Amino acid sequence: MTQDVPVPNPAATEAVAETPFYIPATGSSSRPRRTLKHGDTFAVLDAHGDIGATPDGPDGVYNNDTRYLSRLELFINGMQPLLLGSNVRDDNSLLTVDLTNPDIYFDKKLVLPKDTLHIVRTIFLRRNTAYQRLAIQNHGEVPVTLTLALAFATDFADLFEARGMRRERRGLMRPAEVGTDEVLLSYEGLDRQLRQTLIHFDPQPTQLSASTGSYSFTLQPGQRSSLFVAAECNADADARPLPFLRGLHAAFRDIKRSTAGAATIETSNTIFNQVMCRATADLYMLITQTEQGPYPYAGIPWYSTTFGRDGIITAMQMLWCDPGIAKGVLKRLAALQATREDPLADAQPGKILHEMRGGEMAALREVPFGLYYGSVDSTPLFVWLAGLYAQRTGDTHTLLALWPHIEAALAWIDGPADPDGDGFVEYFRMTEQGLANQGWKDSQDAVFHADGRLAEGPIALAEVQGYVFAAKRAAAFCARLLGHFAQADALEAAATKLAERFEESFWCERIGTYAIALDGKKARCEVRTSNAGQVLYSGIIQSERARQVMEGLMQPQFFNGWGIRTVAKDEARYNPMSYHNGSVWPHDNALIALGFARYGFRTAVDRVFKGMFNAASYMDLMRLPELFCGFRRAPGQGPTLYPVACAPQAWASATPFALLEASLGIEFEPAANEIRLRNPSLPSFLDEVVLRNLRLGQSSVDLRLRRHDHEVSLQVIRSKGHVRVSAVYS
Repeated sequence: MTQDVPVPNPAATEAVAETPFYIPATGSSSRPRRTLKHGDTFAVLDAHGDIGATPDGPDGVYNNDTRYLSRLELFINGMQPLLLGSNVRDDNSLLTVDLTNPDIYFDKKLVLPKDTLHIVRTIFLRRNTAYQRLAIQNHGEVPVTLTLALAFATDFADLFEARGMRRERRGLMRPAEVGTDEVLLSYEGLDRQLRQTLIHFDPQPTQLSASTGSYSFTLQPGQRSSLFVAAECNADADARPLPFLRGLHAAFRDIKRSTAGAATIETSNTIFNQVMCRATADLYMLITQTEQGPYPYAGIPWYSTTFGRDGIITAMQMLWCDPGIAKGVLKRLAALQATREDPLADAQPGKILHEMRGGEMAALREVPFGLYYGSVDSTPLFVWLAGLYAQRTGDTHTLLALWPHIEAALAWIDGPADPDGDGFVEYFRMTEQGLANQGWKDSQDAVFHADGRLAEGPIALAEVQGYVFAAKRAAAFCARLLGHFAQADALEAAATKLAERFEESFWCERIGTYAIALDGKKARCEVRTSNAGQVLYSGIIQSERARQVMEGLMQPQFFNGWGIRTVAKDEARYNPMSYHNGSVWPHDNALIALGFARYGFRTAVDRVFKGMFNAASYMDLMRLPELFCGFRRAPGQGPTLYPVACAPQAWASATPFALLEASLGIEFEPAANEIRLRNPSLPSFLDEVVLRNLRLGQSSVDLRLRRHDHEVSLQVIRSKGHVRVSAVYS
């Protein structure tokens, strides 16, 4: 039985406290947004291809957490063009926008009927430059004289300013330097860094000022003309951007190289194929080539940077089909591992990064996120991923390089992360500037008691103890692989002891599941949440408890028809429109489904997979967003969107891959050069799946799986090298 306790509401006239680092939703745009990314540069544009046509939005071209272009708006004879269509290419390489002219009058006479001009805007990013081509054709029967203008501006806003934070002081905007075909805009920050945007026009505009480039010309019937604009962030005089077409072909090659080592997926369901195509394109767009290797940046617009937790979980979801992502994540996070204590950064020796930022506010420590370690779960997740990577690849060379970092992480887990020595990892921010909650549900109100009271720290989260359990078992596997047998035995024993302590301390008979957390007084937060589903994923609990957790999560209080809510419907702080207290997160559902698969709950996997697939089919571009609202599914209607959700977002994009893994039960045994499918199944909406270029070491295979009622047949349709494939039923 769940106790129904009302949560007191503040009076209507009472001011609501502003949460630090909150992302405000002040209104919606009438124009849908489109996103592009390459490396450390991303762009948010509207469906017309404009930037800044709607005020106070996230629009812009950003590089390293600074907005280098806040406006780039197109006008024909002083009027906005009409939209015909707007499409992002399937591989996310470019945005193509088809526009036409509106009816244009002069002296109350129609001088240019609508639909006479066809304007195609082609926009792409490469490295630190936003490229744009404007191709104009006259479809009329008479010559057309027109003025085409591009209005531009930049505010050099720090990303935290762009998303709503206010600053008492800013740096100095320098006067624009206007040439014949380019404009240089400059800002000297309070961090003494000079940030510049160079806007280059080709051909030379008829008129060019500090805010507008305009062209006046005449098009004969049928005539075409093209104009080119490039906006370069922090222009390098010795490395000018490539010409438009060469830059575009280079961008295509970059995308092709980034996906070369990944398995590809084809199915019998054309809609699911589109979902997978979008997920693949989004994920590899978000992956950035860092000094240490490929790293999936968390999401656009607000999280396009290195996040520890997000990168690790994305790598886990993608490990079966592209282990190179995990290698890049592990190497980068190892390089950034904390080596000293820094209270403002919540850093302690051995901790793995939560977030890093490269903007002015981070450099000045106006926000603590330059290199910020306020995450309780990144460290055990790092160790767990290292073990999973070793099991998937047998790559002992990389493991040897990582081993000192794994040992440092384990030392943090057993030391500073457990200050009272009770065996549980817990968090408590070291300064008031840090994040109040440091698990994946990091909203200020995400951890609470049954009566709605917020939990006070130090807080031990349920799923984090599962991560630690899995991390120690994974570290034991690595230790044995490296010949450290006594250390492996000790790690296994510690994991077993933790599982016993977890069961005693977190199980709540009253609610039939595990508490979300223990508070600072070791009192259980007896609230039914999706955290218990991630406990299943770690494997810390016994089968009889696992079934009880699964059955609870699949009840209507949790499962809304699209997916499993973060908080059960009848809990005190449930709100289907909240960030963490009743919404549906695709990645959360993927990890829960992997937990269901671990314990053999195939029917539950199928329901979650089908719900996520159906949700994606309703989404713009068939793209699963960071989260959506938790309202119950209604016949003939799609999910209710969450207004400021990131889209694309890495672990949401990786969700279909993880759900397919949960269904197929894919396992790898590098020592035996064998790929196993344990109790494989296919969801009810897929009759056939073909996996191509599934790699193990230097070998690869193509597999075809077909569903026959409740059975699945397996066919090897191509094999390269010496690899065995088997289906195992238990």
